[in-house]
Amino acid sequence: MVQIEDVIVSFDVFREKFLCDLQACRGICCIEGDAGAPVEAEEAEKLKEILPLVWDDLSEEAKAVIEQQGVTYVDEEGDLVTSIVNGKDCVFTCYDETGCCYCAIEKAYRDGRCDFYKPISCHLYPIRVGDYGPYKALNYHRWNVCKAAVLLGKQKDVPVYRFLKEPLIRKFGEDWYRELEHVAEELRKQHLL
Repeated sequence: MVQIEDVIVSFDVFREKFLCDLQACRGICCIEGDAGAPVEAEEAEKLKEILPLVWDDLSEEAKAVIEQQGVTYVDEEGDLVTSIVNGKDCVFTCYDETGCCYCAIEKAYRDGRCDFYKPISCHLYPIRVGDYGPYKALNYHRWNVCKAAVLLGKQKDVPVYRFLKEPLIRKFGEDWYRELEHVAEELRKQHLL
């Protein structure tokens, strides 16, 4: 592990390879799981704010869940997460004509309909951010539904931290990311990567 400012970064973030392969996985990370995506309190408010902008992209089942319990709920572990449909699908999923799952929020962002990309936990995946008082911890999360992303990452030699450059900058800033790259270079020089 290395520390950059108040963030502890697991070596796996540097060593492991990852590159999403949507054609292979079909967006299953938005479908599988036993809870919704973790959200920060201010993100929950943003989700409520942008809901009218994505409403027409959501399934009827998702709309019913949102109308009944809202866009978020507190899961069994006490975390605030996006609401889910049928015990698995995030309420913000939408599908294209081939059945591939997409994030309705990201779709609206890319279409210029909203200024919110998606919850940072989704944008940062496969990194999970742990909160330890004054410190944050970045850990690589292994999930069997992402096997294709691991294979493509190895094939293209894309480390997790490079794949996640944009969300890491979004979360921690450009200066922090430059330091992360500097640390990666030093680890390579020391033959630790």
